[in-house]
Amino acid sequence: MTTHTLENAGATLNYDLHGPLPTADGRPPLMMIGLPMDASGFTALASHFPDRTVITYDPRGLGRSPRTDGEVDNVPAVHAEDVHALIEALDAGPVEIFASSGGPSSRSHS
Repeated sequence: MTTHTLENAGATLNYDLHGPLPTADGRPPLMMIGLPMDASGFTALASHFPDRTVITYDPRGLGRSPRTDGEVDNVPAVHAEDVHALIEALDAGPVEIFASSGGPSSRSHS
């Protein structure tokens, strides 16, 4: 696993790559998202996909992703913008998304 950061409009997003990019087998990476849940909530689940490149991240204001925009609420539309920015920054093409808790509402805004 490697840890990376992405500066995105009012937050420094921290994310983890579990596996290589581009993926070794050509399959899209699997991104696991939730809200209000950081990457640590997906550690056990990610370990069940040793044959996949898995991406986990800490949403803005949670875990290792500090906010710089002065806001405190995690609005689904902003979470969706962050997910979209992260996917673009990976430059790995399409991803498959597993979303839990508030993650599905963020997915619906992207």
